[in-house]
Amino acid sequence: MKTVLLTGFEPFGGEEVNPSQEIARHWHGRVVGGHRVVGALLPCVFGAAIVELKKQIRATKPVLVICVGQAGGRADITPERVAINVDDARIADNAGRQPVDRPIVRGGPAAYWSTLPIKAIVAALRQHDIPASVSQTAGTFVCNHVFYGLMHALRTKRAVRGGFIHVPFLPEQAKKGQPSLPLEAMVEGIGVAIAAALLTRRDVKSGGGQTH
Repeated sequence: MKTVLLTGFEPFGGEEVNPSQEIARHWHGRVVGGHRVVGALLPCVFGAAIVELKKQIRATKPVLVICVGQAGGRADITPERVAINVDDARIADNAGRQPVDRPIVRGGPAAYWSTLPIKAIVAALRQHDIPASVSQTAGTFVCNHVFYGLMHALRTKRAVRGGFIHVPFLPEQAKKGQPSLPLEAMVEGIGVAIAAALLTRRDVKSGGGQTH
């Protein structure tokens, strides 16, 4: 059975939970579209997160890799369009590192496009009444760091597609007035995203809705 690698992050920034970790834990060992899902946890640490990601890719030999991360303040599940080659941390990571204006891969391309069918994923999520939109920026913290590292690692693996999806806060994380989604909705949403990515070889042409 072919494999899908699904990664989440440990909590960061003083939080006690990270929805992406819970999503990866939920889907680990399950089957979606005839593919076995392997859920893996990445440290929220520059450098170490990419090392662990590459280790998981070598071990699982996936045909699809979806990395998931938390984006507090967003209301939707947001597939990311592009990863940029820069670390520029507003806060320190979980190892106390706070790189500023530093390339992720020295001499690497300025950016990589996701190879996920991001608009088809958004359409599928909306069909399930799950709020979703395409995001035009993954930021410059560890999420973008991992997204860029993933696409750089897959550049020679033409048969393997990959990308990054951000999810909102859980209700228990959100402060007054901040948007959130229940874990059950996010778990369902990532399952829908995996299925859409496995079924869709060529992305649809449509407006992606709200941008970030």
